[in-house]
Amino acid sequence: MFARSLLALRAAPLTHTRGLQTTAPRLSDHVFLHRNTPENNDSIPFEFNSENIKRAAEIIAKYPTQYKKGAVIPLLDLGQRQHGFTSISVMNHVAKLLEMPPMRVYEVATFYTMFNREPVGKYFLQVCTTTPCQLCNSDAIVDAVEKNLGIKVGETTKDKMFTLVEVECAGACSNAPVLAVNDDYYEDLTPEATVNILEDLKAGRKPAKLGPQSSRQTSEPITGLTSLTTEPTGPGFGLQKGL
Repeated sequence: MFARSLLALRAAPLTHTRGLQTTAPRLSDHVFLHRNTPENNDSIPFEFNSENIKRAAEIIAKYPTQYKKGAVIPLLDLGQRQHGFTSISVMNHVAKLLEMPPMRVYEVATFYTMFNREPVGKYFLQVCTTTPCQLCNSDAIVDAVEKNLGIKVGETTKDKMFTLVEVECAGACSNAPVLAVNDDYYEDLTPEATVNILEDLKAGRKPAKLGPQSSRQTSEPITGLTSLTTEPTGPGFGLQKGL
């Protein structure tokens, strides 16, 4: 009986299966791929203007000749500032200027989120929503911008004036929540202060106050100074008279 059972077991087909493990699918390949659009394709010419040609030469001169490709990031930034965004034509021009394979420039432009590879508005709004800002109610700042401009995160207003994005850490954690408008930082924000900033920009005015929108200066404690509260002592303080 045992022998028959053993033979039957050996003759039975194997039914063991092995599951396959896969990575989670990405919702978008936008970060890595370029798709030609009427506003962004390699048939649109781009070259630095006369002012930026001089600036580019100054930047490249900071690097040894054999390492001039190290200037790729500042030159991409220069191209973005002139053109409004880092188009495929901007990348190709930088590659030609630095005698680099275009693919090497594409790799840089797709790695750093500071390079906008699609057109953005005149005012590029970046709201930080990382943990410190989140704890200081950055969601309310996002909501205030969305309601005031009538757009959602990732969208641009119809008049091409404003683009809104969320960013990971603006580097001003002690002054959270923070909104960057192009190169300017606005900190210690409230929804009301945020709307005031947007209204100034709509009217063509630069907001009067940069940095903290509260009463404090820079990143000093919001409740007041806890150190350096007296006049600093002069040279030689505490030393013996004979020294």
